[in-house]
Amino acid sequence: MKKHIAILAGGDSSEFPVSMNSAQTIRDHLDTQKYHAHLVIVRGNDWYVETDDGKKIPVNKDDFSFELKGEPVRFDCAFIIIHGTPGENGVLQGYFETLRIPYTTSGVLASSLTFNKLFSKRYIAGFGVNISNYYFLRRSENYDPQTILEKTGLPCFVKPNRGGSSFGVTRVTDAADLPTAIEKAFEEDYQVLVEEYLEGTELTCGLIKSEGREWVFPPTEIVSKKDFFDYEAKYTKGMADEITPARISGELDQEVRQLSSRLYDLFDCRGIVRIDYIYAHERLYFMEVNTIPGMSAASIVPQQIRAMGYTLKEMFTLAIEDAMAHNQKEGLRK
Repeated sequence: MKKHIAILAGGDSSEFPVSMNSAQTIRDHLDTQKYHAHLVIVRGNDWYVETDDGKKIPVNKDDFSFELKGEPVRFDCAFIIIHGTPGENGVLQGYFETLRIPYTTSGVLASSLTFNKLFSKRYIAGFGVNISNYYFLRRSENYDPQTILEKTGLPCFVKPNRGGSSFGVTRVTDAADLPTAIEKAFEEDYQVLVEEYLEGTELTCGLIKSEGREWVFPPTEIVSKKDFFDYEAKYTKGMADEITPARISGELDQEVRQLSSRLYDLFDCRGIVRIDYIYAHERLYFMEVNTIPGMSAASIVPQQIRAMGYTLKEMFTLAIEDAMAHNQKEGLRK
């Protein structure tokens, strides 16, 4: 009997359209022999299933179900592809654990920890992993630009502390521009991180683990044609070169893959994740974990999956089956 899979998309962040594109990719590549795919749009308190003919059917949040042709449909698994809140920060994960419904991402703690750049940096530094210098700000606090720059130097990056790296991010090269960049980041989050600029090679590596096996995808080298890999560079054709496999030595390739595998375990990740690095000063610096990486046609992880010789259908099936197996193992099935 086919399982009913909810592809949750949308969310409350500026990455809503990215999430919708990712959801379409998942829908296009889901195994129709095994699954009934249903697109579930989440926007604030407005949750609905969008049918193929454009109808919007409200979702019953009490048990995460909806009615189709007069019959209740209950989901067997939630494929969460919401970038930002509430999909990437542990909120939806807590909801599904309460209902004992399997979901394809990392758990509550791992999601909330990795979503917070400050906490993830502090946590992982305790394991001897290289991180960049940074300065943390809250909206309610007064700050001295000179004190910040003494810690980070110039150039530096200003970004929202909780969220992706697509919106509210500024590369600052002039001290006079720092306050404006901070205010821009505060438009996305009331916590802001200012990080030192590391001149080097930008690398990113996707992976998934299941039942004692791991699939660590070939690292990708990112060469942005802008100051950095912002929203335009990520999603506008021709604005960045994403080279998979990365043009790096075999030794560095192995280091990236091994560190990615180690970080996956240290953060207690589940599902498909992507981990970002900068290779500078002959060292690999951890930048952040994306527990719900983009899956659109322009996204990196699908490129890496294909470069490894797998199909998106195979990896999406693996993520779903692993989620359901995890619930059984943990005794979380209804």
